[in-house]
Order: sequence, then structure tokens, then C-alpha cells
Amino acid sequence: MATSTLEEAYKENPLSLQHILPIDFQSIQEVPNSHLWPKINNVLTSHNDKNPNVPIIDLLAPNVVELMGHACKTWGIFQVVNHGVSLELFDEVEYQARRFFTLPAEQKVKVMRSTSGATGYGTARITPFFSKFMWHEGFTIMDSPLDHAKKLWPHDYHKFCDVMENYQKKMKVLSFQLCLFILNYLQPSQDQHSINSFEFAGALQLNSYPCCPNPTHALGLAPHTDSLFLTILHQTNNTKGLQILKKDQGWTSIAPVSNDALIVNVGDLLHILSNGEFPSVYHRVLVDQTKHRVSLAYFFGPQVDSMISPLVSSKDNDRVVLKYRNVKVKEYLGLKAKHLEKVFSMIRF
Repeated sequence: MATSTLEEAYKENPLSLQHILPIDFQSIQEVPNSHLWPKINNVLTSHNDKNPNVPIIDLLAPNVVELMGHACKTWGIFQVVNHGVSLELFDEVEYQARRFFTLPAEQKVKVMRSTSGATGYGTARITPFFSKFMWHEGFTIMDSPLDHAKKLWPHDYHKFCDVMENYQKKMKVLSFQLCLFILNYLQPSQDQHSINSFEFAGALQLNSYPCCPNPTHALGLAPHTDSLFLTILHQTNNTKGLQILKKDQGWTSIAPVSNDALIVNVGDLLHILSNGEFPSVYHRVLVDQTKHRVSLAYFFGPQVDSMISPLVSSKDNDRVVLKYRNVKVKEYLGLKAKHLEKVFSMIRF
């Protein structure tokens, strides 16, 4: 039997067209009521004050497994440096992303995500759960964007495809490496749940947060958690907009420590695999009045036919109570598509 893909999993949870098509941000001068949220508290603490608390992990450090495990456990988010991805590649991907997002709206809708699709242009998949729309447009790519790119640039699509495919390859290798470290932390002496027991899939999301006339009443992305194992985020031009909800601190801004630093956060499936030890990070994105922000998010996790079983190390077997039942990735994605953040209560023992 052929392995199901992430793309096929989303077909079973279609969205309505009104929840997919972004407004034409280039043509409006003020925030319409459909996008007007209650006042957002976006008084940001300087990232120089906050970021020293967010773990920064050198992937060449000899104790990288312990550092990463501790970061997952205490924060659910960390930054990585010395990851082997060049600044030049980040710049190329950002250039191509901006090339896409600055196209006229009538061009972008040529590659709009279908109601049951996973790839293409559109709003965030969490849109139906909120009464207001978000100040955001996205373009989702899984493997090759060739079909979409040909519609946009019939005679000049090769560079866009080459850059996006190359970036996904680099992210997949890096994601695999991060998962190796994390699983080694969770079960250092066992290999029954080794990374080789999973087949993995990834998706690249290009995010655009246009300049907003009223940023205190608009949200780039509403609060949510990510569904898969890990998300690797590159915020271009060292800009900030990402905030996480940190216990006892409220909304905390996370800005990259350097132009080539990557932000990595724990997703729902890794939270389940860790038996709740690693928090799945609740996060949101703010917008700016004068900066058109672009970010690159790579989502990584097991193929949808994989079974996620909470891990308990052998030394804890007699004492630890399993918090979650076993769940297939496809089932989990289906439940979350219908129930969003209530999903954990549906698989909790």
C-alpha cells in the first residue's frame, strides 16, 4: 500500500474559499472590519532583554544533545547556530519569496490553494477558528513548486524552483539532525523508537506580513501551536514579530540573535512523543506599520501513516503514567483540523 502524504491528509478536511483567499493588501489604505481585532498588547520588550533567556544552541557543541533536550523541556523553543546553511541561501529564498508576494493579486490567485489542497497561495489553515481574519498571506510548497511557478512566470520559473527545492533539501537534512539529537535525549539507551522507524515529510511555508496601517488592532498570525514534530523558522532581515506565550512572563518576543540564526520550536506531535515533557509552543505573530515582513517556516514530521507512541525511558517505566494514547499522524491532523487546541483533550488518557 502506498504511503499517504501530508497533502493527501489535508484533502479530507477541506476549507471554504472564503477561508483561503487573502484580501488584496496592496489596494487597501486602512484595516477593514473583517481584519480588525480588539487592541493587541504589542508593547514589545527589547529582544536584547529577553533573548538571553531563550536557549541558543551551537550544533557543534559537544553536549548538544543535553542542551537541546533541556531547551525543549524548559522552553519548547530555541535558536540554533552553526547549522551549515549559508546566508547566501537565506538571501536567495527571501528574494524569491518577495518576488512572489509583490506580484499583483490577480497573478497570485492563479496559484491559490484549492479548497482541499495543501500547497499554493492562501491564508493560514487556522483561519476558520477565528472570527477575524489575519494580516497574512502565505505560499505553501511541498517538494517542487514547478506547476505553480510555471503559471506565474511561464518563461522564468527555473530560478524560483531551484532555490525553493534546494532550501527544502537543506531544511530536511537539518530537521533530521535535530530529531536525532532530541530522540537521543528522550531515549539515550533504546533504539526501538529510533528515528529510522519513521519516514519523514516536510513543508515549506513562505509567510508575508504586509505593512499594516493599524498594527495594534491586527494580527499576523493568531495564537496557535504547530502540528508536526518541529518548525524551523528563519525571520528575514533580523526582524521580529514572533511572540511565544511563556508561563509567568506573558507574551515574549523572540528575535533571531544573528542573521543566520534559526528559531526552532516544538510542535504537537513531539509534545505527544515526549509524553508531554516538551511543551508545544503557543505562539502568535505581530505586524508592523512600516516593514513588510517575510519569514520562512519549514514544518517537519513523520509521514501521515506513522503511529506516534509516547516515549518513556526504561528507568522511568514503573513510575511514569502515559498522558496520551497512541495516535496516527493522519488521525491527529484530522482531529486538529476540526477542533484546533481542544485536540489534546481528545487523545489524553
